[in-house]
Amino acid sequence: MAISNQARSRIRMLGEPIALALGRLGLTPDGLTLVGFGITAIGAVLLGLQLWLAGGLVVFVGGVFDMFDGTLARATGRVSRLGAFMDSVFDRWGEALVYVGLVIGCTRAEFQLGAWLAAAAMASAFLVSYVRAKSEGLGFTTGTGMAAIGLMPREVRLMVLTFGLVGAGLAGGAGATLDATGSAILAAALAIIGVGATVTVIQRILHVRAQAAGESRERAG
Repeated sequence: MAISNQARSRIRMLGEPIALALGRLGLTPDGLTLVGFGITAIGAVLLGLQLWLAGGLVVFVGGVFDMFDGTLARATGRVSRLGAFMDSVFDRWGEALVYVGLVIGCTRAEFQLGAWLAAAAMASAFLVSYVRAKSEGLGFTTGTGMAAIGLMPREVRLMVLTFGLVGAGLAGGAGATLDATGSAILAAALAIIGVGATVTVIQRILHVRAQAAGESRERAG
């Protein structure tokens, strides 16, 4: 299970009119990257304050908004290596802030299991990105090929986390209360992310190993 490159292209096409409208307002692709990061950072602060529902919704908006930078760059012919670098770095930075916010919020709520699961999910999520970056740096699966490999890329992690945070917030009356039901929902979402991201790392490692074996056979032939 994964989001294919064809599905990604269709999603980008749906967001293109919005991205172009933002571009007409004077925003550049790099500007959109920074705006998306800023929205995500605000969501992380809300999570640290135990505002689960509000934090979840803001994090989701930040994640969706972040998709517009690449879309705008492609639609206006402003794709660049620097832009891709900025987008990747701020994506990782924003994701890290979200999980740090979760660790702080869960600790303040005395929900230690949630804090541990958030830390584990962050580690697994970062390994997903690292495996892709390292493999591409070594010449494996260049372009967007690796993005379609694995059970839980960033888009899926964002959706699972959003459902977990919104569910936890609604169970607690949209406030800072994290009751037993809300705790269970949030813990389940974080556990799914941690396990799913770990599976994705293994899938990507196996994909690179298969590529390396194929290259070795070609050289031997």
